[in-house]
Amino acid sequence: MRLDVVTIFPEYLEPLNVSLVGKARARGQLDVRVHDLRAWTHDRHHTVDDTPYGGGPGMVMKPEPWGEALDTVLADGYETGAGAPALIVPAPSGHPFTQDLAVELSERPWLIFAPARYEGIDRRVVDEYATRMPVYEVSIGDYVLAGGEAAVLVVTEAVARLLPGVLGNAESHRDDSFAPGAMANLLEGPVHTKPPLWRGRGIPDVLLSGHHGRIARWRRDEALKRTTAHRPDLIARCEPGAFDRKDREMLSILGWEPDPEGEPYGRFWRRTDAVEE
Repeated sequence: MRLDVVTIFPEYLEPLNVSLVGKARARGQLDVRVHDLRAWTHDRHHTVDDTPYGGGPGMVMKPEPWGEALDTVLADGYETGAGAPALIVPAPSGHPFTQDLAVELSERPWLIFAPARYEGIDRRVVDEYATRMPVYEVSIGDYVLAGGEAAVLVVTEAVARLLPGVLGNAESHRDDSFAPGAMANLLEGPVHTKPPLWRGRGIPDVLLSGHHGRIARWRRDEALKRTTAHRPDLIARCEPGAFDRKDREMLSILGWEPDPEGEPYGRFWRRTDAVEE
């Protein structure tokens, strides 16, 4: 996979040289190229922003340097046979970045990131390149950062770890929170390792039992408990058919039952009376 990042702060992307992403780069699994947007400016101040039309506070990133930068990156990628590109534009106004989207992006051969600063990039840039390639405007959360570079790091790590051979154990992400399949709408439960006793705190007996079926059931129940406590919205939008009989028993204990009217649409509702948190 090839990744290109165009930014006014190339040094912000230094973490791409460490951990799993850095190792994947060293092994040639990821071809990461970081470009300084100011290289495509033509004034002595290397100006990349200007005041917004219509007035208002803040500045807007100019379309000219972005257009030249993206054209150059695209030309180089096509010349080297990078494959079909997709443009990723991090923005708080974008679609939520999810594990499903990470999986989708991990299957693409070439991602180009356009992290904005100030009030954002002139909208005409996104509209222009949407005629040439798929454009993903993504948000990593309901908050606003000073710029999109942090989001680039988040998306890159989420995508890169899904590439074949990047994780030491190919099954490592199977039981992740939000992983496609049985964990699609659940949070992963607690995990434990040695020593068996730490500061007076032990390990749940079931994890020491060696009984794989009971261990799997315990982990599933803990996932249901944690999701109910931290993200009840995930369970609320699950299809009832996503849960087996044991799941439903635990969900009932946790205060859930199917909504007869909402069941065709996969909605659950939560009982709050006489249910302990």
